[in-house]
Amino acid sequence: MTLPTVLDIEASGFGRGSYPIEVGLVRADGSTCSFLIQPLAEWTHWDPKAELLHGISRGRLQREGYPVRQVARWLNDELGEIGIAYSDSWGYDNTWLSLLFHHAGMLPAFRLEALRILLSEEQQALWSRTKEAIIREQGIHRHRAGEDARLLQLTYLRTLELAAGA
Repeated sequence: MTLPTVLDIEASGFGRGSYPIEVGLVRADGSTCSFLIQPLAEWTHWDPKAELLHGISRGRLQREGYPVRQVARWLNDELGEIGIAYSDSWGYDNTWLSLLFHHAGMLPAFRLEALRILLSEEQQALWSRTKEAIIREQGIHRHRAGEDARLLQLTYLRTLELAAGA
């Protein structure tokens, strides 16, 4: 069975003016990677509540983040051949992904789809409880892009197994 490639984005906040600060993905083989994104000068929105969740400061992004174009190029290199990645927050993640590629002056070589389109009704019914169990079992650090992407893929797999056994 091939697992879906899952993409997750952390952002400066929610709503108008927010922008991507970290992008992470988990590949079909379960390996993860993520990159902090250097904010552009015009990206000024910063929600301290969001920072409390993800624990990434704007200063850290400026010091350790990668340029927007480099992150967009990396995403195309990673996902271009596969052609698709999945997200649990498609509305937000797709908006931030579009912003990233727009400012990079590039087009994505893949599309982002909602993870829920892969889920059966049984999987959807099991999702929240299963996700919480995996967080506890594996000690996953939430609200970091790579870890969250891996959590989603593990939840997908376990709900698939549970639904098959039901």
